[in-house]
Amino acid sequence: MQRFFYSLLALVLLLPFQVFAQRSQAFQIHSHNDYLQTVPFWTAYAAGASSIEVDLILKDGQLMAAHEAESIDPKRTIGSLYLDPIAEGVKTGLVSTAQFHLLVDLKTEAYSTLEVLLKSMEDYRDVLFGAANPHGLKLIISGNRPKPSDYGNYPEYIFFDYQSKELGKELPWSKIGMVSLSFRQFSVWNGKGRMVEDERKSLQDFIDLVHSFDRPVRFWGSPDSKSAWKAFHEMGEDYINTDRPMEAADYLSQLPENVYQNNSVHEVYPARFAGDGADVPVKNVILMIGDGNGLAQISSALFTNGNQLNLTQLKNMGLVKTQAADDFTTDSAAGATAYASGEKTNNRAIGVDPEGNALENLPDLLDGFGFSSGIVTTDQLTGATPASFYAHHPERDDAEQIAAYLPKSKLDLFIGGGGDRFGAQLGDLQQAGFELVDGFGSWEAGRVGYFVAPGSLPKVLDGRGDYLLEATSSALGFLEKKGVPFFLMVEAANIDSGGHENSTGMIVTEMLDFDRVIGRVLRFADEHPGTLVIVTADHETGGVSIPQGDIESNTVELAFHSDDHTGILVPIFAYGAHSGDFRGVYENTAVFHKIMELVRKYYRD
Repeated sequence: MQRFFYSLLALVLLLPFQVFAQRSQAFQIHSHNDYLQTVPFWTAYAAGASSIEVDLILKDGQLMAAHEAESIDPKRTIGSLYLDPIAEGVKTGLVSTAQFHLLVDLKTEAYSTLEVLLKSMEDYRDVLFGAANPHGLKLIISGNRPKPSDYGNYPEYIFFDYQSKELGKELPWSKIGMVSLSFRQFSVWNGKGRMVEDERKSLQDFIDLVHSFDRPVRFWGSPDSKSAWKAFHEMGEDYINTDRPMEAADYLSQLPENVYQNNSVHEVYPARFAGDGADVPVKNVILMIGDGNGLAQISSALFTNGNQLNLTQLKNMGLVKTQAADDFTTDSAAGATAYASGEKTNNRAIGVDPEGNALENLPDLLDGFGFSSGIVTTDQLTGATPASFYAHHPERDDAEQIAAYLPKSKLDLFIGGGGDRFGAQLGDLQQAGFELVDGFGSWEAGRVGYFVAPGSLPKVLDGRGDYLLEATSSALGFLEKKGVPFFLMVEAANIDSGGHENSTGMIVTEMLDFDRVIGRVLRFADEHPGTLVIVTADHETGGVSIPQGDIESNTVELAFHSDDHTGILVPIFAYGAHSGDFRGVYENTAVFHKIMELVRKYYRD
C-alpha cells in the first residue's frame, strides 16, 4: 500500500514536471531542508531540483532526517524519505536517471555517522553512482565532514561539500562535489531591490574562483525571492538555494519568455506641438486603439527603445475606466462599442445596447456631418474592435452575421484580415461602391476595401513587417484626398494576444510596431492642423508588471498576474486640436461624447 501511495503521489507531482522538463533548463535548484517539505524528495524532483538536502542525525544507530534532536520523528529516516522512494522510482521508471544528488548535512560526528550511512547504502547499490552506473545517485556530504585528506577513503558515490574561501590546487578536487559558503560572508542583501555593487562583486569573484577549479558553487542562508533567484542565476550560481523549489523552478524556467531584449530601436518623430491643444475646428479625428495596452505594456516598449517613444512625448493624457455594462472586466466587444457609440453594453455584444438594440456608431453619425470614415486593423475585420465601428450584433463570434453589416456601413475604407469571412458579401460590397484592392498605393476610388489576408495576419515576431505602418499611411493618403473631414480608427490588435499568451516578446514588439505608426500619425497631424489624435486601449491584458529591466541594453522583464483582461484603468493620450479636452479620469463612453461635442461645435448635421 505504501509503495502504491508513493507511486500515485509521484505521478500527480510529476505532471507539472513533464511540462517543466520540456523547457530549456539553464539553471539548477538546490532544495534546501527538503525533508521539511510536505512530500520530501518528490516535491524537489517534480521541480527538477538538481540538489536535494537532507539533514541527518545519528540516533540509536538510526539515521534520522532532522535538524536537531528535539525534532526527531522515528518515521522520518533517510531511507523512508529518500532512498526508498528513489529506489522505487527507478524500479517503476518514474526516475529514469539520477539527474540530482542528495546533499547530506551531517549534524552528528562525521566518522561515526558516515560509517552507519555507508552500511545503510548497501541496500541501494543498484541506484548508486559508480563506474558501472554513471547516471546513478551521488551523495555529497556536508555539515560535519572528515578531514579533506580522508576524502579518498570513501566509495565512489560519496563526494564532499567544501566550505572555505581558501581554494587551491592541492585540494582533493576529484572528491569535492561542490563548494558552499554562507551568503552572509559576502552580503547583507535581503533579496529586495538590488545588491550593493561592492558586495555583488565580492560574490561574483568567489563564484568565478570556484568555477576556475571546474566545480559548482552554492550559498546557504541566501535570500529566497524572485529577485534573488534571478540575480544568482545571472551571476552563475550553480545550485540556487531555495525552500520553495516548485516556485523557483517555475519562475526561472519562464525567464527566457519573460525577458526580452529589443535589437531594433526605432527613431522617434519629433512632434512640433505647434497646434497641440489649440481651440480650433477639428478637421480630422484619428482614434488609435492598442488592444490590451496598459501602462506596463507602454513602459516595456519605452524601456526597450532607448527610453523614448513617440507616444510618451505627448503632454495631454488621462485615464479611462473600462468596465462593461454587465461585468467589472470588459472584453474588446463591449470596450470598443463604448468608444464607437458612447454607450456601455454587455461583454460579447457589438454595436448593440444590453437589450440588443442597435447603437449608432461614429462612422454612421459622422457621415451626417460630412465626414468620411475608415478602419485599419491587424486583426480580422470581423474582430470585436473593428466590427464595433460598423456592425450591430449581440455575439462577437458570429463572424458571418457580423460580416453582412460591412456593405451597409458608412465606412469609406477598411483594411484588415479575415477575407474568407466575407465571401458571401463580396458582391454586396462592390454594389455598395467599394473597390476591393489587392495592395497598398494611391487609391482613387470613392470607397476602398482591402482584405490583406484570408484569415489572421501574422504577429510581428512571425514576420508581419511594416503592414500596419503601410496600411495607416495609405489610409491617411486616401482619406486626405477626399477633401472633407475624416474619422479613422487604427487598431493594434496583438498587444492583447501577447498579454493572453504571457509573451513579453510579443507585447514589446507589437507595442513598438504600434508606436512607429503613432509617429507617422503625429507627423500627419503636424502637417494638417486641426487634426485630433487620440491614443488609448480598450482594456489591459495580462495583469502585467515590470519587476526588472535594463535601459542601457534595451531589456525588460515582465511578470503576469493573469492571462486574461483586467479591470485596471488604461491610459489615454491626445495630440493636436482640442487635445486638452481629454485630460482627466473618466468612463470609456466619454471618449465618444467628447468627440461628438467637438464635431457638433464646428459642424452642422
